[in-house]
Amino acid sequence: MTSMRDRFAAVTSRLLDDDPRIALVLADISADRFREAAAAHPDRVLNVGIREQLMVSVAGGLALTGLRPIVHTFASFLVERTFEQIKLDLNHQDAGAVLVSAGGSYDWPEGGRTHQSPGDVALLDTLPDWTVHIPGHPDEAETLLRHAVAGDGRAYVRLSEQRNATARPVTPGHFLRLRQGSAHAGVVVAVGPMLDPVLAAVEGLDVTVLYATTVRPFDGAALRAALGETADVVLVEPYLAGTSARPADEALEQLPHRVLGLGVARPELRSYGTMADHLAAHGLDPRSLRTRVADFLGTPAGTPALAG
Repeated sequence: MTSMRDRFAAVTSRLLDDDPRIALVLADISADRFREAAAAHPDRVLNVGIREQLMVSVAGGLALTGLRPIVHTFASFLVERTFEQIKLDLNHQDAGAVLVSAGGSYDWPEGGRTHQSPGDVALLDTLPDWTVHIPGHPDEAETLLRHAVAGDGRAYVRLSEQRNATARPVTPGHFLRLRQGSAHAGVVVAVGPMLDPVLAAVEGLDVTVLYATTVRPFDGAALRAALGETADVVLVEPYLAGTSARPADEALEQLPHRVLGLGVARPELRSYGTMADHLAAHGLDPRSLRTRVADFLGTPAGTPALAG
């Protein structure tokens, strides 16, 4: 089964062939996936080794020469370790680049805390003018990557091993309404790979479901349009809980409203286990989500058969 990371490597290799403006900067991670591309374009595929800060600085320099750099490694190394360089060599210099991460929040629990990054999107939120894409399927990853590369600004594409079973017809920058509840229904915003758990969790519940694969800018217009008589919103994100609570509040500032942010809990989980174990521990499995959503919205949860 093709992963988002596999699709990223294939699409980026084709982009390097097709567009002389594109450059790729790596820090060893995924270098094996780009051997042919590096041989074909040695001047535009650069592996700086295990020097992630240098990787971002090089990308900033390439951008200032007119190239469109794609920068890739695990999220914890790409955003957290290099944050000063992102702030100075990209934002401060007003240089454009596309950061593409792998690893999600806890895709590789065996790697321990060094390879976990639930705070990456929240950290980027401290900087202005970033577009943030959270695909939930490899097909969506390709759509969002191509859109990001075609632009000139700063974009972050967050890839994960967690994925939905079916790709959706996503439009970059816009939420997709997948289910409409009654006039009294609350709205659940499922971000990226959290869509399948959310749909399983709300089966039989009176809720409206929006699917978000671009979270910055936040599609406040779609959120407002989905509201009925009740402005109760649940955000289900695959990273730090409450990361999108502020833009949701801003979108609803003219309305009395309530927002519940569900995601990775702030206390550190000092365990290894599997991705499924981490989802359950953070209350992001379908059974836990159903209870938390129903309790917040005041809707009887019932007891349908739920996987996980």
